[in-house]
Amino acid sequence: MSEVQKNLWKDWRLHALIFVIVVITELIGTHEFSVGPGVILLLPMLYAIIIGLALYFTPIVKEKQSKHAEPLIVLGVTLLIAKIGVIIGPSLPQIIAAGPALLLQEFGNLGTIFIALPIAVFLGLKRESIGMTHSVAREPNVGLIMDKYGFNSPEGRGVMAIYIFGTVFGAVFMGLISGFLATITPIHPLSFAMASGIGSGSMMAAASGSLVAAFPSMETNILAFAGASNLLSLSTGLYMSIFIGLPLTEKLYDVLTKRRDNRSDAKTGRGA
Repeated sequence: MSEVQKNLWKDWRLHALIFVIVVITELIGTHEFSVGPGVILLLPMLYAIIIGLALYFTPIVKEKQSKHAEPLIVLGVTLLIAKIGVIIGPSLPQIIAAGPALLLQEFGNLGTIFIALPIAVFLGLKRESIGMTHSVAREPNVGLIMDKYGFNSPEGRGVMAIYIFGTVFGAVFMGLISGFLATITPIHPLSFAMASGIGSGSMMAAASGSLVAAFPSMETNILAFAGASNLLSLSTGLYMSIFIGLPLTEKLYDVLTKRRDNRSDAKTGRGA
C-alpha cells in the first residue's frame, strides 16, 4: 500500500465527517409533499450533498480532506456497480418477460443526446459536454466515464456535474413533470410509468409516486411497469452507453465543434 493510500485511510477527520453526515441524513429520512398532481420527494442523498457542500466552506473541511475524498467517490461508484451487477443476473427472466416495448425503451434515451449536446456546444462547453450529455449520468455512467477518461478529465468533471445536479433536482423534476403531463395529455399513464424508469431509484420513486397520486386505481400496474422499466435501464443502460451512447456523443461532438470552428474562422476571415 502506497503512502498516499495509507494517509487516505488514516484521515480520521474525513471518515468521521462522512459518518456524521450519514447518520444525520438517515435520521432526517425521506419526506414528500404534493404540488398539484406532482410529488416532490426529498431523499437523504439530497441532504448529504447540501450538508457536504456547506461544510466545505467551513474550517472543518480542509484541503487535505477534499483531495482524499476524490478516490473514495470512485470506490463508492465501484461498489454500486457491483451491486447492480448482482441484481441483473436473477432478474433476467423478468427482463425477457417484459416485452418489446420495455426492451426498446433504452433507444429513446439516446434521443436526448441530439438535443442536449448541441445546446452544450452552443453555450461554449468543451469536452465536458460529452460526460454531461451521453446519458442521464447515474452511477453506472459515472463509472464508465471515470474508467475511460479519468476522474480529473473534462469528461469526468462533466458527468459529475450532472450527477450532482440530477441528485439535487432530478427527483423533484421527475415528480412534478410526470404528474402534470399524465393529467393534461391523452397519453396512457402506463406510458409515463415506463418512462419514469431511467435507471435512478429516487427519480423513479418520485415519478411513479406522482402517477399513483393522480391515478390511484392503477397503482399496482404503475409500480410494476415503473419497476420493470427501471430494472431494464439499470441492466441495459450501461451497455447502451458503452456501445452506442458514448461513441455517438463523441462523433456528434466532433461534427458540432468542427462546424463551430469553421463558422468562427469564416467570421474572422481566416477561412478565406
